[in-house]
Amino acid sequence: MDARIREILPIPEPKRSIPTSMDRKDQTGSFTPVAELRPPEGAPNVVVVLVDDMGFGASSAYGGPCEMPTAERLSEDGLRYNRFHVNALCSPTRQSLMTGRNHHSVGMGVTSEMATSAPGYTGFRPDSAATIAQTLSGNGYSTAAFGKWHQTPPREVNASGPFNRWPTGEGFDKFYGFMGAEMNHWYPQLYDGTTPVEPDRRPEDGYHLSEDLVDRAIDWVQLQKTLTPDKPFFSYVAFGATHAPFHVSPEWKKKYEGRFDVGWNAQREATLARQKEMGIVPESADLAPWASSVPQWDELDDTERRVACSFMETYAGFAEHTDAQVGRFVDALDELGELENTLFIYIMGDNGASGEGGIEGTTREHLVGHGFTDSTERMAEQLDSLGDASTYAIYPVGWALAMNTPYQWTKQVASHYGGTRNGIIMHWGSGIDAGGIRDQWHHVIDIAPTIFEAARVPLPVSVNGVAQQPVEGTSMLYTFKEPWAADRRRTQYFEMCGNRSIYHEGWTAVTRHGTPWEMVPQELPSFDEDVWELYDTTTDWSQAHNLAADHPDKLRELQQLFLIEASKYNVFPLDDRVTERENPQLAGRLDLFGDRKSVTYRAGMGRFTEETAPNVKNRSHTITARVDIPDGGADGVIIAQGGRFGGWSLYVADGCLRYAYNCYGRDHYTVTSEERLGAGSHELRIRFQYDGGGLGKGGHVELSADGRIIGEGRVELTTAYYFSFDETLNIGVDRGTPVTDEYAAVDNAFAGTLHTVRIDLDGEDPTEQESEADRQRRLLAHQ
Repeated sequence: MDARIREILPIPEPKRSIPTSMDRKDQTGSFTPVAELRPPEGAPNVVVVLVDDMGFGASSAYGGPCEMPTAERLSEDGLRYNRFHVNALCSPTRQSLMTGRNHHSVGMGVTSEMATSAPGYTGFRPDSAATIAQTLSGNGYSTAAFGKWHQTPPREVNASGPFNRWPTGEGFDKFYGFMGAEMNHWYPQLYDGTTPVEPDRRPEDGYHLSEDLVDRAIDWVQLQKTLTPDKPFFSYVAFGATHAPFHVSPEWKKKYEGRFDVGWNAQREATLARQKEMGIVPESADLAPWASSVPQWDELDDTERRVACSFMETYAGFAEHTDAQVGRFVDALDELGELENTLFIYIMGDNGASGEGGIEGTTREHLVGHGFTDSTERMAEQLDSLGDASTYAIYPVGWALAMNTPYQWTKQVASHYGGTRNGIIMHWGSGIDAGGIRDQWHHVIDIAPTIFEAARVPLPVSVNGVAQQPVEGTSMLYTFKEPWAADRRRTQYFEMCGNRSIYHEGWTAVTRHGTPWEMVPQELPSFDEDVWELYDTTTDWSQAHNLAADHPDKLRELQQLFLIEASKYNVFPLDDRVTERENPQLAGRLDLFGDRKSVTYRAGMGRFTEETAPNVKNRSHTITARVDIPDGGADGVIIAQGGRFGGWSLYVADGCLRYAYNCYGRDHYTVTSEERLGAGSHELRIRFQYDGGGLGKGGHVELSADGRIIGEGRVELTTAYYFSFDETLNIGVDRGTPVTDEYAAVDNAFAGTLHTVRIDLDGEDPTEQESEADRQRRLLAHQ
C-alpha cells in the first residue's frame, strides 16, 4: 500500500468490483474480496509501560535503591536513555505521550482536574491532534490500554458522556483501568470500556490493582495472538504505582527494612556514586543543591527518622512490586514468542518523584494537599499499617529529592531536571543494537513519532476528516543504531504552575516560581519578580552551578527564546494556582451542573466523580431521601461521597439516622438522631447550614424525619477544595473505602427500600475567597 494512502485515516476503501450480470453464473469477472486492513510489512508489536511519580534516581536500573530487575533485564540488550524528559505533572505528560505534541498545544497545561477556560489549559484534546492509538488502529493494529488514563475532562467521566475523549474514543479497542489522577490499590473503582466495574476480590483474597492490570493485559495479548497471530498489537500499560497512595503487601516492604537508616543525604551520595559507576551520569556530575526549606537528615529527631525510613521502605517495596508485574508481562510476551518482535518502551516516571507529601510525609495525602501537616507522633504509631488500606501514604520531601538524584527539586517543578528528567528503557530485539546507554537529549513528545517510524506508518495529515496539527516531536529511532549520533532535538520549553525553563543546544535557563509542597492558595510573587538561573549542561550535567551572573547575555537570549516558544505553543497566560484549581467553580472551568441547584437521584445510581456530582463544598445544602423501612428495621448507607480519607455519608445505624463528615481523614464528626426510625415510609433530611466567611469553614447539621427535627450537631471543619481523586458519590451504598468505620467497606448497602435522594444547593456563591490572614488562622487552628 502506498504510504501516502495511509496519511488519510481511516484509509479509504478500495474500489469495489462491478457486477456484469444479474445471475452469478453469468458474471464475466471475479470479485475482489474485501481486504483486511493490514499494517506495513514488518510492523512490530508496540508496548508502552508507564510508571507514575518515579524519580530519575529511584530505580536500580538508574543507580537507585529500588530493586527493579525487569528494568535491568530489558536494558541489558536494550537501551537506557539518560537525557529523557517529561512535563513535570501527570496529565500533561500523558497527553504529550499520546499525541506527540507539547502539552499546551493540546490543551493540557496542567492536570485534567486543574483545567481552566484558558486555551492551553482546557483539558480538551483537539481532534486535530490524533493519538498513537488512533493512528496505529487506523493502520490495522489491535489496541488496548490498561491502568491510569487521566486525560479525559473530569466533567465527561460520567454515564452520559460524551465518550470521544475516553480511551475507547481515542483509538483503543479495549480499556480497563481508572480515569483520574490516582487510585486506591486495594479498593479501586474501575472502568471496563465505559462501564463502571469493581474487582470481584478483596485485599484479604490477595487482590492488588497492579496485579489485576497486568493479568488483564496478558489475557488480552494472548487472545489477540490466538485469534489473529499475524496482526500486531499496541498495548499501553499505565500503572497507578508509584503515585500515592503507597499500597503494597507487607512482604515487599519488609525486604527493605533497615536499608534507608542512613538517611536521604547519604542515599543521594550513594546513588550518585552508583550512577557514575554504571555510566548513567559522567564522572564530572555533581549533586545539585538541596532545597533549603527541607531539613537535612541529621536535623531530624529519632521519631522523625524512624517514620521517614518506614515511608521509604514502603515506597521501595511498592516500586519493586510494580516492576515484578512488568516482569510477568515480559515473560508472557516471551512465552508467546513475541518479545523480540515488540518495541517495548518502559518509562519510569511521568514526572520526577513527588514532594506532595510535605516535609513530614503523611498517611493522609489529602490532608497535606489542603495545607495541613500530619502528626509525626501519630504516624509513628501507624508504621506497621503503612501500605495497607487504612493508610493513604506518601513519603516526605526529603526522599523525593533523594529519588531525583543527582538533580534538584521535584514533581511540578518544570524549571529543574528533578521535575522533568526520567529514566526510559527501549527494547526491540534485532531492531536495537546490543544494549547500551544513549545520551541524546529527548522529550516525551518524541515517543509517538518513534513508534510511527518503527511501525513504518506515516504521520497522518487527516483523521476522521479533521486536518492534523503538526506533530512537534522528533523520532528517536536514529539512536537505535547510531550511539554517537548528534542530538536531533535542540530546543524545548517547559512550564508547569508558573515554573518555567528553556533548553537550547546544551544551555538551560530556568526559574522556579512556586514550591511543590505548598499547594494551597498563597501570596506568590509576581512572575516578573522570579529569579532566573542559567546552566551550561554540556559541562554541568546536573544543573548544579548557576552561571546567570557570569553570562547575562546568554541568559537574556534564552529568556527571549522562552517567550517565543511559550507564545507559539499556547502557554500564556501563566497561572500559578494549584489546589485551588481542583474546585471547578474556583478554577472557572465548565461545570457539568451549570446553574442547577437541585439534582434527584434514584436507587442504584452511583460512581459519580467529584466533578459529576453537585458541589456541596463551602455552601449550605439539603439532602432529602424518600425511603421505606421494613418491620425489622434497615441499616445501611443512603448516600455517600468520598471515603476513608475525606467525604460525607448519610446512613442508618442501629435504627438511627446518622450523618458523618470526614475532613481529610483526620477530623471526624458524626450527628445522630435521638430516636430510632420506625417501620414505614419516611422522608429523611439533613440540612447543612454553612458558616460562611471563606473556604473550609464549619456548619450546623440538622437531621429530620417527616418534617420533624430528630437530631442536631456541629461540623467544625469542612473540606475546602476536593474530597478525593479516587472515590465517588453513590446512592444506597458507599463504594470504595467507607467514609466512617461505623459501617463496613463494601457490605454497607441500605437494607430498606430507597426511592429517591435529592440534593438541593443554596444560592450563595461558593467561590467566596478568604483573606490570607484568615487562611493562616484556619491552618494554625487545626494543626
